[in-house]
Amino acid sequence: MRDRRFIAFTGIWILAALVSSAEDRPNILFIFSDDHTWQTISAYGHPLSKVVPTPNIDRIGEEGIRFDRCLVTNSICAPSRAVVLTGKYSRLNGQMNNFNTFDGGQVTFPKLLQKTGYETAIVGKWHLKSVPTGFDHHEVMRGQGRYYNPVLYTDGEPTEYEGYNTDVVVDRSLKWLTSRDSDQPFMLMCQFKATHGPFQPALRHLGELDDVTVPVPDNFFDDYGGRSRAPANHNTSIAEIMPLSNLSLEYRNIQGEQLEQYRGHFSRANKAFEKADLQGEELALWRYQRFIKNFLLTSKGIDENVGRLLDYLDESGLAENTIVIYAADQGFFLGEHGWYDKRWMYEECLKTPLLVRWPGVAQAGQVSADIVSNLDFAPMFLEMAGASIPGEIQGRSLVPLLKGSAPRNWRKSFYYKYYGERRGGSVSEGYYNHGVPPHEGVAAERYKLIHYKYDDVDEWEFFDHQRDPSEMKSEYGNPEYADKIAYLKTELERLKTKFKIEN
Repeated sequence: MRDRRFIAFTGIWILAALVSSAEDRPNILFIFSDDHTWQTISAYGHPLSKVVPTPNIDRIGEEGIRFDRCLVTNSICAPSRAVVLTGKYSRLNGQMNNFNTFDGGQVTFPKLLQKTGYETAIVGKWHLKSVPTGFDHHEVMRGQGRYYNPVLYTDGEPTEYEGYNTDVVVDRSLKWLTSRDSDQPFMLMCQFKATHGPFQPALRHLGELDDVTVPVPDNFFDDYGGRSRAPANHNTSIAEIMPLSNLSLEYRNIQGEQLEQYRGHFSRANKAFEKADLQGEELALWRYQRFIKNFLLTSKGIDENVGRLLDYLDESGLAENTIVIYAADQGFFLGEHGWYDKRWMYEECLKTPLLVRWPGVAQAGQVSADIVSNLDFAPMFLEMAGASIPGEIQGRSLVPLLKGSAPRNWRKSFYYKYYGERRGGSVSEGYYNHGVPPHEGVAAERYKLIHYKYDDVDEWEFFDHQRDPSEMKSEYGNPEYADKIAYLKTELERLKTKFKIEN
């Protein structure tokens, strides 16, 4: 009889402990944008961010930690998302470019969170072609989606929502949060289309920057001298290549009354532009101003909606037990070197924003200069949830850094690989998508080594960020840096071996 009572008491105690453990585990809200580069987030202090500040995103860093050196493994949309889900480099997860279809059968962190009792959901941009797996709920766009009246798919069934994409994604995220099973901790991936092209702001923001002149990057009129042949063969010029729809000279995927309001705002300025027949630098600068204002106002829509999410957590009493992470899939050129877009290993698109708020764990106001990566997100989420981290995951959890100290053996260098998206034509015609060829490299705290090896090209670039933060002149071949270059070449091969990257 005593044995039975003891067994019954023990069973109740274990059940109570498990319930308590489930209640103590934090919720995780991962807010993820597309191309929302760090230059436009005011927490990072870039001059551009003073034009349209981001107080709500800044709040996450002010109440937690801002990472100043978060690097991506492959600066392009779909591969970055696959890295976040798997914690593995593109070569191992199979998503090397935007044309592949993601293998949803492989191990991903949402699946592992489900096994530990988390309720998982993703709302917004997916961009991996396959049906999402590992989620109790998903509402996702197909492909890029559209800024106005987006269509979200759940189990293959489409629903069109009237309104602005960024607003709708948060509407649907809040709908899920308010109707979910509150007995389980949750992991919500709220993922925006913004600020991806065609850079269409919400109707409520049109005109806010009409009387503002946005600062132009010092190297906007870059002549691409002093480096390898690769950047000179680019196909991402704001002055010459940027599509008209990215400049609101054409209107893509807007209809009805929304189109009338949108076109009505831009029509007078567009007619004046056509009449002026600008040429040369004047034309380039006009195009830059139109692009950057639209980009910044699209960014404003993100920040407003981040504020809505934070307000909900406060008002619902969930804030104290919910970790909030803000990040983007990669950085983006905003006129530096005269470019838009990403893909290159240069700083503007290699680095991505990362801000984390974890009440009671991450001390408010921290700033980390350690090299971290989107490769580290999956193991970070798993450790936050108290789940085991599989050995196949190549990233490292950021939890020790969030608690205030990096392990002694934390990385001092970082491997990058862009695989290229071949389109046909000659090298001089930029036959790789956006004119960006395959390249790989290693980034350290001060130095960066890049290797371009494709077709008949086999060239290197080496930059000293302390002397040349804008990466305008390669020092490869400069005997002053011979030892540093030799070291980084050795480091490049070591990292490729470590991460199982084949030549």
